[in-house]
Amino acid sequence: MVSKVDHNAIKFNQVSITLVSLGAFIGDWPLLAGVLGLILAVGTARPSWGLFRFIYQWVALPLGLLRPHILDDDPAPHRFAQGTGAAVLILGYAALLGGADAVGWTLVVLVTVLALVNVVFDFCAGCFVYYQLRRVGALRQPNGGASGR
Repeated sequence: MVSKVDHNAIKFNQVSITLVSLGAFIGDWPLLAGVLGLILAVGTARPSWGLFRFIYQWVALPLGLLRPHILDDDPAPHRFAQGTGAAVLILGYAALLGGADAVGWTLVVLVTVLALVNVVFDFCAGCFVYYQLRRVGALRQPNGGASGR
């Protein structure tokens, strides 16, 4: 379903994910990775409750740090990608709590790298997976509409 999507809000989200997850890794703060996973999960389930969206709308935009870049787009792949990132971060946090540090930090760094790839190269790995799952019929089209891609 195509609607209006602010791509600068998505980029702000990706930069925030990159910085926070990298900070968790560098600082060896597993709890920060777990909290980031929960923040992303909440923002996936209820986009209007997303912390980074809130900061973007109520801080970055009013201060003139960024301007909206509204495009016709389907928000579903972006939500899927964020939800996948949330799940990977929560799994990473669980692994860290269970003493599997190499696995846990690898998962956290994976989210960091993929968020950074989205920022730098404008390639959303989670969106790519979403479209591939849709193509093979593993995911249904939201709201029963025709595919926009």
